[in-house]
Amino acid sequence: MKPSRKLVMALVVAGFVAFLAWSTLSRQQVECEVCVEFRGQRNCATASAASEGEAARQAQTTACGTISQGMAESVMCGDVAPASRRCRTS
Repeated sequence: MKPSRKLVMALVVAGFVAFLAWSTLSRQQVECEVCVEFRGQRNCATASAASEGEAARQAQTTACGTISQGMAESVMCGDVAPASRRCRTS
C-alpha cells in the first residue's frame, strides 16, 4: 500500500473512532450520584445517562451491586429509597 493510502486510511479510522466517542458521550447529558443504605451498609455510586431518571437508576444499581448478595437482595436494594441523590446536567 502506498504511504498516501495508509495516511488516508488512518485518518478515516481516527475520524470514525472520534465520531463513536462523540455520539456516545453526547447522549449522556445527566450525571447522578446516589447513596444507598441497605441492611446496615452504605454505598454511593455515580452514573450518567440521557435522562435524570435513568442516570439515577443506573447509579442506584451500581451502588447496590457491592452491598447486596444475590439477585433477590439486589432487587430489594434497588427498591429502597436512596439515602441521597444529587444530579447535574452536563
